[in-house]
Amino acid sequence: QVKLVESGGGLVQPGGSLRLSCAASGSIFSMGWYRQAPGEQRDLVAGITRGGSTNYADAVKGRFTISRDNARNTVYLQMNSLKSEDTAVYYCYANASPFTGSMRYWGQGTQVTVSS
Repeated sequence: QVKLVESGGGLVQPGGSLRLSCAASGSIFSMGWYRQAPGEQRDLVAGITRGGSTNYADAVKGRFTISRDNARNTVYLQMNSLKSEDTAVYYCYANASPFTGSMRYWGQGTQVTVSS
């Protein structure tokens, strides 16, 4: 059973930066973040595999960078040039394997608020 613990959310001004962290209790294939604002669906923000392959939502490309420390089963999301539109609860996820239907794990969520 994989458990995820995420941290790093908070309040930041537009144009500022924030770094999210998510640590997994066991080995997984891929990790990343979804986010969900009130009244919105939960959408993928960024993901990374153990091999280092990454993908980003168009809305965050060029501003967010996801990285991983495989030795610590930890991923990081560096968020720069933050906009009010980035305000949401960010949920860390982990996939147990690269195969369709593999087990999905979720973190508890952390609030990111971008406001002046």
